[in-house]
Amino acid sequence: ILEGMQGAENLLERLKKYTEGTFAGLLNHSTNVELKNQLVVFSIRDLEDELRPIALYTIVNYVWNIVRSEIKKRILIIDEAWWMMQHKESALFLRGLVRRGRKYFFGVTTITQDVVDFLDSEDGRDIATVTNSALLFLFKQTPAAIDKVAKTFNLTEGEQYYLLNCSIGEGLIFAGSKHVAIQVVASYTEDQLITTDPQQLLEIEQAKREYEESVEGDNL
Repeated sequence: ILEGMQGAENLLERLKKYTEGTFAGLLNHSTNVELKNQLVVFSIRDLEDELRPIALYTIVNYVWNIVRSEIKKRILIIDEAWWMMQHKESALFLRGLVRRGRKYFFGVTTITQDVVDFLDSEDGRDIATVTNSALLFLFKQTPAAIDKVAKTFNLTEGEQYYLLNCSIGEGLIFAGSKHVAIQVVASYTEDQLITTDPQQLLEIEQAKREYEESVEGDNL
């Protein structure tokens, strides 16, 4: 249809990669995810960088449609949410999700390694996502970001120093206008599940192999 429309050349060129090109067949399939489970994980780790914002938006939009069709207590956690902040449309969608979710018994948690990703837009769409959040957690900040973070969250000099020098798991929690220092201590099991430390991951894999070998030896 687009091929016969005047002025649609740019749109046609952009869409071709999803219909005939490299990404053909990736997005135009029926959803086969079962959302009745207590925990559902959508992984976009192995996607090309170009596809991640599209995939993340598609997933979040799908979940939002499910949420509105059946009201019950749910929470959506979006890791690396900065992917959605790269484009105005997806950033506005995320802001609306945070605002409207509570009407559907639906909580949204966004996670990003750099809070400045949510503070950079000229029209304020990014920071609105932050200001509409009931709870905020700030962990260690870089010197390059601390001035903007301090201005946005009205941090004292002591709090700025703390965020520049705190250790892993230490930070500030914000609830409305109040904020205090916290230390998050993971249990051994939690640490094993969520760690991203390469050295620790190697040690975990080594321990798994040794355990499997010992089990095989006992069965001989």
